[in-house]
Amino acid sequence: MCIFYIVKDIIIPYDKWCRPDQYKGVIKIIENRNAYIAATIYAIIIGLSFMFVKVTFTVATPLDTLAHRFTIAWIAATVLFVLKKESIKVTKKDVLRIALLAILYPTFFFAFQVFGLVHTSSSEAGIIQATIPIFTLIFASIILKETSTRSQKIAIGLSVLGVMYIMYMKGAGGTNTSLLGTGLILLSALTASLYNVFARKLTQRYSLFTITYIMTLFGFIAFNGLALTNHVMNGTVHQFMQPFGHWDFVLAILYLGILSSLGTSYLSNYALSKIDASKMSVFSNFATLITILAGVIFLKEEFHLYHIAGSIIIIIGVVGTNYFGARGKSNEKI
Repeated sequence: MCIFYIVKDIIIPYDKWCRPDQYKGVIKIIENRNAYIAATIYAIIIGLSFMFVKVTFTVATPLDTLAHRFTIAWIAATVLFVLKKESIKVTKKDVLRIALLAILYPTFFFAFQVFGLVHTSSSEAGIIQATIPIFTLIFASIILKETSTRSQKIAIGLSVLGVMYIMYMKGAGGTNTSLLGTGLILLSALTASLYNVFARKLTQRYSLFTITYIMTLFGFIAFNGLALTNHVMNGTVHQFMQPFGHWDFVLAILYLGILSSLGTSYLSNYALSKIDASKMSVFSNFATLITILAGVIFLKEEFHLYHIAGSIIIIIGVVGTNYFGARGKSNEKI
């Protein structure tokens, strides 16, 4: 038997009889572990972002929020680019491929999400975002030909059920739900699902930093162009930078720009380069759980037994999807 020591992701064999195929198996385990860590951090950041978006709305319009958000993200990405001294070697065709992906994420995804949050609450948005794994599983099976087991489908459904149970108990299905807000958040979920699928191929072709930088640059150009055009047409250009006079906005926009935009782009691209799109998408339900916990801790919302019950169901669904995906799919493929 070959025994390995792993020190800071460096594989050290116990003896000289370790075969190359055994190295590959250990490397795969490390890559999967790191991918799940990245996906978990991604879910936490996304889960908290809903709260920070709501903070920015107190002093800025949704379009200005998106513009400032991606300005901060692009500046941070450029600083990293300079510090890393890493060259981005891409052709015009490469830029076009990544730009097409950037139309889905960040452009459409954040646009639909932010404008949807204007017309609906973060909790209502959470239940709609829970549909991302369902759409991703469908798109991945059609486009990427990814196979999934019955057990995985049941686990995904269980995770979604956990989110729906919590939101139902919170009264999210009441008459106050805006049809416009619901539609926009649903479109956001659809674009996120398509992004999960198409990014799976691109992350295996280009470096993570290259994809993240170009996507962030695309968001910076698109949202600043739209916001400034809107201000010019309305004669309100002087209002564009006014939100930075409020500390709450500054802290929120730094979080949204550096962590929620730039950070999640890198983390999701990394995770998608190592694990199936359908597995990655389940973490969106975990993000919904974080959104609820943020409301309880920071906004002092009430916490009930159904929160605990729903949380357990969500976690079982997330763990179950990845557990059954890791096992052999021999007899359960559909």
